[in-house]
Amino acid sequence: MNRFQNFKNGLLKDNPVFSLYLGICSTLAITTSVNNGLGMGVAVICVLIMSNVIISLVRNITPEEIRIPVYIVIIATLVKIIQMLIEAYAPALNTSLGVFIPLIVVNCIILGRAEAFASKHGVLDSALDGLGMGLGYTLAVTSMSLIREVLSTGMINLVNPFDETQVLFNIRILPDDYVISMFSSPVGAFVTFAILAALVSVYKNHAGQKVAAKEVK
Repeated sequence: MNRFQNFKNGLLKDNPVFSLYLGICSTLAITTSVNNGLGMGVAVICVLIMSNVIISLVRNITPEEIRIPVYIVIIATLVKIIQMLIEAYAPALNTSLGVFIPLIVVNCIILGRAEAFASKHGVLDSALDGLGMGLGYTLAVTSMSLIREVLSTGMINLVNPFDETQVLFNIRILPDDYVISMFSSPVGAFVTFAILAALVSVYKNHAGQKVAAKEVK
């Protein structure tokens, strides 16, 4: 598989949330607003790229017996750095995401890519894999956040993460009479996730059938 194909697969075909079903806990919890989805997505992208690159660099000098603890220490250090930066420069985002920022350490996507890809490939390939998977995760959480925020509040409200008093974008999509408050609850998160995961599965099945038909011809 070439580099571009591997990068592209992380966006949809091997999307970490809707195809590989990784990182679902944080996805269900934080996707109440587009601000949360974008903020968590950017944080995960940064950690994925940096952890993949570092683990790729040290893979040949890391003893097999302690590779997992080494990966966890690297990931935990990077997450702490990201958390401190968010606390310092994006207090509004830090307040809304809360405990889920440090919990990136135990996000299955991060350790999964470290073990499955970065530990077996070079730096450039690992960086592209981290970017592709990170963008796939961001696409997943942002799409869920957008659907849930619109259905539960009737509007999209983007706030500057560096200044919570500054509204970047605010538009009403649905009248108040048509909002469905259920989508701000855990039930709404599960329903939204199930529908989007089903749509991705339908797309993958359709694409697989097209490839199979071409091979028959």
